[in-house]
Parts: sequence; structure tokens; C-alpha cells
Amino acid sequence: MAFEELLDKVGGLGKFQMLQMALIFPSLMIVVCHSLLENFTAAVPGHRCWVHILDNATVSDNATGILSPDVLLRLSIPLDSNLKPEKCRRFLHPQWQLLHLNGTFPNMTDLDTEPCVDGWVYDHSLFSSTIVTEWDLVCDQQSQKPLIQSLVMVGTLAGGLIYGHLSDRFGRKLILRWCLLQLAISGTCTTFAPNIFIYCLLRFLSGCSIAVVIANNCVLIIEWTRSQSKGMVLTLVYCALSIGQMILGGLAFVFREWRTLQLVVSVPFFVFFLSSRWLVESSRWLIITNKPDEGLKELKIVAHRNGMKNVEETLNLEGLRVTMQEELETAQTKTTMFDLFRTPNLRKRTYLLFFVRFAGAISFFGIIINLQHFGSNIFLFQVIFGVLTISVRCLALYPLNKVGRRPTQMLFMFLVGLSILINIFVPQDMQTLRVILASVGIGCVAASQTCFSVHQSELLPTIVRAKASGLDLLANRCGAALAPLLMALAVYLPTLPWTIYGVCPIIAAPVLLLLPETKNLPLPDTIQDVENNKKFSRKASEKDFYIKVTKF
Repeated sequence: MAFEELLDKVGGLGKFQMLQMALIFPSLMIVVCHSLLENFTAAVPGHRCWVHILDNATVSDNATGILSPDVLLRLSIPLDSNLKPEKCRRFLHPQWQLLHLNGTFPNMTDLDTEPCVDGWVYDHSLFSSTIVTEWDLVCDQQSQKPLIQSLVMVGTLAGGLIYGHLSDRFGRKLILRWCLLQLAISGTCTTFAPNIFIYCLLRFLSGCSIAVVIANNCVLIIEWTRSQSKGMVLTLVYCALSIGQMILGGLAFVFREWRTLQLVVSVPFFVFFLSSRWLVESSRWLIITNKPDEGLKELKIVAHRNGMKNVEETLNLEGLRVTMQEELETAQTKTTMFDLFRTPNLRKRTYLLFFVRFAGAISFFGIIINLQHFGSNIFLFQVIFGVLTISVRCLALYPLNKVGRRPTQMLFMFLVGLSILINIFVPQDMQTLRVILASVGIGCVAASQTCFSVHQSELLPTIVRAKASGLDLLANRCGAALAPLLMALAVYLPTLPWTIYGVCPIIAAPVLLLLPETKNLPLPDTIQDVENNKKFSRKASEKDFYIKVTKF
């Protein structure tokens, strides 16, 4: 925790931190587009079977020209239970006798039908092309769409675990730059995918990079920010992610062809890769990984950019070794993922944070996968949700800094669960009220995610923080994978999935009481800092902490 003293000397929130955020935020905005891309590139338009007498231009013009398309459709496609044309079956032969029924509807089960053996006709009014229309991912092949989305999530999970470990070993900046380049290449190549198999492989590789771009960017800025400003900085980070949602809605509205949209959100990462060379590696990480010379060099760069004068006299290797003696001694031992579970306090924090993130992910994705309640204008909704989450995250900053991390997060998680549970009892025809409650849930989920990220970064030590981020991603993706599966329980009881979505965050809220409050506390750097946390009184003033940190 002694690094806070060094950070105060070089500037904990100044010109350098602003420049660092300016380099980081554009990539955060566009990487969100990649994580939500299938909302548009894999959109399922209206479709029906291709039929000979209606869709063959020669036959339609010569033999049946006196009949309107609507009549031909009625003769060729059976109606479903909602009296809409079936999407996946057609009559084996045109049913000419239906011309004489004068608006009545016969028993369609008595008529011979067949699958869409000649393909499908798609409604291109909303999208000129999607992967669904290109590779016919409908009817018997419709299960491939959620499989693709799952592969992206599995990719983020694998990337978080693998690259999280590598980030703690080789540095945040190096792995971030590699993932920016990987995302640029895999995303651009996806544009030219010739078949669904290649598309899935490339999207998996993109998913491996998405989580690391977000996590390492956050870690790079947090480890250069003083304790009192971490809440504000992380709120700005999450606002950048929300702006990315809005950008995606606008881009998808302009570029309706999936390959064009894929290319537009991928090419910028070549620019982000080049600009990332000006990012500064975390001095905190360099010092605790036994690279004090390099860490000192970065500290001097930061001091210069922040306009801190005469710091060269106090910033020297001998002073650094005295100030961070305990951290440098700990740095002699290499860490692994298992170090998160070796000591009692860190193990407790890891388990509790895993559970809270898992419960929050279930409720978040439980709402997201049912956005059809809002209607069909998905471009507008994408922008609205971005604006909504920005607003709530900014509002959450005040209680986060004034009241504390735990009570603020508990409040938002309770509101998430309450809004979902109340919605269970709202009739389907009261759409406005249902939209309002769902919007409250989405906004509170966004706010609780911001609070969680701030709290988590302050609970876990620098030496294993990137590894812990990978484990956090595992919890998030497990919740994301379970949320859609819970909808299968609606067969037994329609309200059961929603009850689970609502109860999970309410159960997780009091669990936060088992974690320490971290408002205005310095970041722990070593595992020993976490284990010795009891010596830091939760009610101690900021001055008390300064005295304890600088005792070295």
C-alpha cells in the first residue's frame, strides 16, 4: 500500500491520467460494439418458405398474373396459431380450394405440408443482409445462432483466464497491445468469412481479446489513480462503455449489411494498436514484480507530465526501496491463480466477489435477452439504453464516494431484483409500465456493475489483480450462460425464470456485508496487505491511513 505515497508525489490525478484516459476511452467504446455485434449482424428477419408459384418470376407473371401476391401466399403457406404465415413449412401443393372459403380458416392439420426444401424468402426492410439470411440459420438451423453467441462468451472467458495470467506475468501494456492487434485482425477477417465454421472460429478469437481490452485498460488507469479518485475514474470508464452502446446503434442504423458493419467496427483497432504505444505501463506492477528500475523510470515520466517539480531529488532507487521494502521482498515470489485461494482473507474475498458477480450477471442477461418487450426498433433501443446507463452510472458516483461502496452497491442490487419481481405481476397489455420497470432494472444493473468494479479493484492486491479479473470474468460468463437456460423453466411455470432473475441480486446484496468497506483506502499491492487488513480500521480517517502507509 506504500505506493500511494509515491503516487501522491508524482500526481494521482493530473494531466498524465487525463492523457492516459484519452488514449484508452476510444478503444473501450468500440470494443463494446464487438461484444454486442450479434444483436444486429445475427438479427433474424421475417421469413417464409420459397414457393414456386409466388417467387418464381416467370411462373408468377404468366400463369398466375390475375391473382395477387397475398392470395398466392394463402394458397402456398399454412397459417400458424396466430393466423400468421408459417415460417418453416409450406403446402406440398397449392391449395386452390382455399380460394372459395370467403375468409374462413379450415383445419390446416388435414392438409399436407413439407419443410422449406427450396430455401426461404426474407424480409430485407430492416437489414439488407445478416449471417442468418446468408447461411439460413432459421427453422431447423436456428439453434446455431445462440451457439455463435455462446462461442463469443466462451472466447471472452478463455481470453480472460489466459491473458489475465499473462498480464500479471508480462505486463498490462504488452498483453493489451497484443489483444488490440488480435481483435483488429480477427475482426477484419470475419468480414470475409466464407462459411459459418470460419465465422465461428474468428468470432471466438475476437471474444478472447474483447475481455482483455476492457480489463487491462481499466487496470492501467486504476493503478495510476489515487484512492480518492478511483470511483470517478471507473465511472467514466463505464460511461465510455455505455457510449459504445449508443455508437453501435447508430452504426447499425447506417450500415444494414452485416459484413460492412463488421468491417467498420474492426478496422479502428489497427489505429488503437498503434496509439497504444504511448500508454505508460503500470509502475505499481513493475515494482511489485521486482523491476524497481523500470518502475522508477515510469514514475519520473508521470511526474514530468503532471508538472511536478523537484521530484527527481526524492524519486530515487534508494528511496523507492525504503518506501516499498515489504512489496519488493514479496516480489521475489512468483504468483499463480492458486494464490487467490491460499490465504484466508484473500480466499474469502475471492469467493464472495465471485458469487456477487455471478448473481448480478444472471439478472443483467435475464433482462437483456427479453428486450422484445420494447418493440421492434432495436436501433433506437440500443441508443436509449446507452443514454440510460450513462445517466444512472453518473448518479451512482455521489453515493459511491459519500456513502461508501457496500451500501451503494447493495441499494442498486436490491432495486434490480425488486423491479424484476414487480414486473411479474404487471399484465402484458400494460406495456408502458413494463418498459419503465425493465428500464429501472437495466439502469440499476449498470450502476451496480460500476460499484462492483470499484469495490473489487480496491479489495484485490496488485500482484494478482489481473488474474482475479480473469476469475471475475468466469463468474460473469457463467451467469450469462445460465440466464438463457433458465427460460426453459417457463414450460413448467411462466413466472419461475423471472422469479430467479429477481431473487438472485436480492440474495447477493447482503453478502456484500461480509466484505470490508474500501472507501478512501489505498489499493493493496501484496497478498500480505490483504491479510493484514484488520490493522486498518474501517472508520479511520484518510489522514490515519496516510500515516500508516508512510511508516516505511
